Amino acid sequence: MNGKTALVFGAGGGLGGAIARSLALEGVRVAVADIDEAAAAKTAEGIVSAGGKALAIGWDIADLSVIEARLAVIADTFGAVDILVNNTGGPPPTPASGQSAETWSKYFDMMVRSVIAVTDAVLPGMKASGWGRVITSTSSGVVAPIPNLGISNSLRLALVGWSKTLAREIGRDGITANIVLPGRIATGRITFLDEQKAKRENRPVEEVTAESTAAIPVGRYGRPEEYGDTVAFLASPRASYITGSVIRIDGGLIQSI
Repeated sequence: MNGKTALVFGAGGGLGGAIARSLALEGVRVAVADIDEAAAAKTAEGIVSAGGKALAIGWDIADLSVIEARLAVIADTFGAVDILVNNTGGPPPTPASGQSAETWSKYFDMMVRSVIAVTDAVLPGMKASGWGRVITSTSSGVVAPIPNLGISNSLRLALVGWSKTLAREIGRDGITANIVLPGRIATGRITFLDEQKAKRENRPVEEVTAESTAAIPVGRYGRPEEYGDTVAFLASPRASYITGSVIRIDGGLIQSI
């Protein structure tokens, strides 16, 4: 994938950073975007130190007013975006009921509306070149809803319907659209969720983690780089016949077919 340009959101964090590094290892020039500019810079520095090409960008994906300007910076540095990785932060743990309309709107704007807006902004360039990848990271909750993650389960599932519909619209333009969803990948987000569950249930966090690990057929949490490598494959020319799909990277955790 030498010469391709990727935009990866949330790339200052565990999953996004791993995706950015995996793409860079394949020769992709990576725009490392994160609301935390310092975290984005750290990921970019690591990529450059390893011989790759990266550009750190402070970007609050929920702010639709900056899309055009940020894409212009990427185009000036690396060229138009060929590979878009939509990876947003998750909402706090909540039940599905009892949430205010303002809360639903806030996270819809951050997790759904923003993703659609950025994708719409990069699609014309992909269509002009006859090649592109739109990869959206969600959650295992879109297949098997996770207790106490009501907002996440609901809004991330909206992205699955959107991506599937989009895949049918852009397939003949040489562009694929796929969903990737993590199981228990060892990141700060999973540590936070384990800690919150331990607190709610008044149990040691080690007990919660051991219980979660026992439910995974391969017997461990996933490594971030395993997630990143799957995304890198989907972004490659070798995955040109995979579109409209939901790919699980979960160690066999999700029990449904």
